[in-house]
Order: sequence, then C-alpha cells, then structure tokens
Amino acid sequence: MDWLKKQIIEEAVVVSEQVVKLDALLTHQVDPALMMEMGKEFAARFKDKGITRVVTLESSGISVAFAVALELGVPMVFARRKKTLLADPDALCERVPSFTKGIVTDIMMSRQFIGETDKVLFIDDIIANGDAARGLIKIIERAGAELVGLGVVIEKSFQAGARTLREQGIEVESLVQITSLEDGKITFGD
Repeated sequence: MDWLKKQIIEEAVVVSEQVVKLDALLTHQVDPALMMEMGKEFAARFKDKGITRVVTLESSGISVAFAVALELGVPMVFARRKKTLLADPDALCERVPSFTKGIVTDIMMSRQFIGETDKVLFIDDIIANGDAARGLIKIIERAGAELVGLGVVIEKSFQAGARTLREQGIEVESLVQITSLEDGKITFGD
C-alpha cells in the first residue's frame, strides 16, 4: 500500500494527535483512479466470501464502497445520516456518536435493501473509536444479514475501534494503519 501511504503523506493534514483531515483524499474530494485501486484491493481480499452487498456510511465511504461493489459485481447500499421526507418509516436505525464531528447522529438503512439472505461486506473510510462502525454492524445484524468482513481504508490503530471489532471476531482488513499523529507527523504501521 505504498501508493496509498504516499497519497496520505501528500494530501492529509494532521489537526491534532487524535485527528487527521483527509478532505483532499477521501472526505471532500476523491481521485476516481485511486478509488478504483482501493476497490480492486478490497475486492481481492474478500473475493471468496460470497458477498451479495457492499454497505457503507454516508458520505465519505461511498466512493470506496462503490468501487468495491463494482469490482465484485454486487449492489452498494449506504446508511443515511439524515432522515428525509421520503425515508422508509420502517428503516433500521441506530444512534451513534461521531468522533470527528463531536455529535450524536442517527444512521438508518431501509429494510428493502438488506435482508436475511445477504452476505455483507462493510467498507469504511477511516476507523478511530469504531462507534459508527458498531452502529452499522448492529443494523446489519438486526436485518438478519451476515457480516463477512469490514474493509477500512485507514485504521488509526492507536485508537481502539478496529481492535475491539477484531476481538469480537469480525474480520477487519485495513489498507493502511496509522500508529501515531504525534508532533504533527503521520507514522504508519505494518
């Protein structure tokens, strides 16, 4: 993943020892060619799992999840963070705190797009404490679907999110691990 590490070094902004801003890479602007490379990598890692759906959270995970779904030839579904007038009144909903936004939000997914016959791959852009990921995992479980794994573009391994999910028996595959943001410098793990 040297190509991704290079992009992170060039584009990321370290805000604090806990927060890295990825606007130019994942959260505000996306490079379609880079997204497709990430999609191919995740698809290769999970290709033998019988995946029927790729799911993600609105909005930063959508571009990567789309690329993965395209590679796997399956639908991509994203959990919404805002209720609209057209929202499914019977949607699966979970309240989750957001580490980077510092607020609590509801995430929701229509039962129409996920069910008991689905084998789901969850793709996320970055994992810190894992609260949003745990919320979407609860939605997947309540839908009766099988979570076959979680693919994360960037794992902040100095925070507990990915580690606690692995301890629960969830397969977590990260393209890049950041072990520290100390002194404004990004330090990568293996």
